[in-house]
This record gives sequence, C-alpha cells and structure tokens, in this order.
Amino acid sequence: MRIGAHMSVSGGKFKAFERGKELGCESIQVFVRNVRGWSSGPLKQEEIVDFLKKKEELKDEIWPVISHNSYLVNLATLDKEKLEKSYNAMIDELTKVDQLNIEYENMHPGVIPIIDKKEITKKEALNQIADQLNKLMDATKDSKVIILLETTAGQGKGLGNKFHHFKSIINKIKNKNRIGICFDTAHSFAAGYDFTTKTKYNKMWDEFDDTIGLAYLYAFHLNDTDKECGSRVDRHTHIGQGKIGKESFGFFINDDRFKDMPGILETPKGKDDKLDIMNIDLLKKLRKA
Repeated sequence: MRIGAHMSVSGGKFKAFERGKELGCESIQVFVRNVRGWSSGPLKQEEIVDFLKKKEELKDEIWPVISHNSYLVNLATLDKEKLEKSYNAMIDELTKVDQLNIEYENMHPGVIPIIDKKEITKKEALNQIADQLNKLMDATKDSKVIILLETTAGQGKGLGNKFHHFKSIINKIKNKNRIGICFDTAHSFAAGYDFTTKTKYNKMWDEFDDTIGLAYLYAFHLNDTDKECGSRVDRHTHIGQGKIGKESFGFFINDDRFKDMPGILETPKGKDDKLDIMNIDLLKKLRKA
C-alpha cells in the first residue's frame, strides 16, 4: 500500500506535494476548493501549471492523488436548493480535479433528509444518490476521474455504513469505470465491521467482495478510533492508539491485493508535522520485507 496523508494546499496547491515529500508520503489527499462553503472561484492558470509541474516532477514518488469534496455536499437531500448547490459544487469539484489531473474524487455518499418531520426510505435516498452521480458523469463525460464513495460510521442519518448501500448505488451507475470505494478504517470499524484478527479481517473482505466486488475498491483512509466497534461514532485517533490497534493496520498494509492503492492518513494534525511523521513511520514499519 502507498502510505500518505491529507496535505494542506496553503500557499499554493502544488505545495501539497512538497509537504508530502518532506513527510515521506507515497500518496496524498488534498482539498481543491472551499470545503466549508458553497462558493469557490475558478482555478487560476498559474496554480494549474504549478500543480501539474510538481505532480510530474514527483510522479515516481507520490501517486496517486485524491481530492476530498466539500463536507456540505449531500446528494440525498430532497431540498431542491440544497440539492442544486450540492450538484453544482460537485461539478465544480470534478472540473477542478480534471484540470489538475487528479485521479480520484472522494465523497461521503449522503445523509437521509427529513421532510416535514418524515424521512424518505434508505432505498429512495440511495436511488437519488445514484441518479445524481449519473447526471454528474454525463455532464463530465470526457473526464476519467473516478468518484470514490467513502465508507462511513453511520452516525446520525448518514448512509454508507453498510456494504449493501454501495451495492445499491453502484448497480444503478451507468459508467461503472468511474465509480469506486474508499474504505475508511475508523468509519467501518465504528459501523460494526470488526477486522482486529486475521480471521475477522478475511471474513470482512469476503463479505465486501460478495456484496460490492473488490474490483470497485481503489483507496483507503487509514485512521484509528477511540470508539468501540459498532458505536457508529466518527472519531479519528492516531494509529495504534485506539480500539483498532496497531496489528490490525498491518493486515491492510501487507495485503498484496492493495499493494498499489493509496492509504491516506486523516489523523489529528497538531501544530506541526510531527504527528503525521509519527503515523507514517509507524505504518511503514508494519510492512513486511
């Protein structure tokens, strides 16, 4: 697995590569637009050129690259204004990711809305997400960017905490070459998937393969959690310092099926890069020669 972390783009998006190189990242994740607001101006040609230049310069050291979308996006909402804003934000995101030649666009599937004190069913919400994704892919049909749906903890009314949620979405996607899964260790553990022994780990991937298909797995978020398995609470902590434990991450790191896939840290940052370095070094030490 290609170990990396989410890198800041402060001072220029190309700096994410420089920061990643300093930390020993083999892959990185970035934000390409404002993730806490709906509005985001277009990329300047200079920042596109600088990013592509640095990406090419470090192509043998840092690959692939993942962009994480806005936390505001919810393709399951029935509020017409919010749905339009979510769709437009994703169009903007995919356009920028394309301009920067980024391979993957990561997103949380969505949250079940409550309308007039009534909820729509999970099936209806999952169908709407699939419909919106098909629209997005049609609108960006010349793009090769793969949209990754991230496994979630299932906190609140969030979707994506069960493998069959992804099966429902993927089954309705027309262009299956542009859809995939990002497996978040902390989220999936909180959702109730226990992989803390090799037997449980293998059983989980058998279920994943039977339900979704391993062909749709493209990336990982490597995070420990201080919450119990099945808690459905989304809390990240440092590798080996939570309920998942250091040994379990070795199962992922050393799985030959995931050799060239990105494993991105989203652990607490702190005031400097020492915490990222600590986690990256630990994950690399778990690799078997």
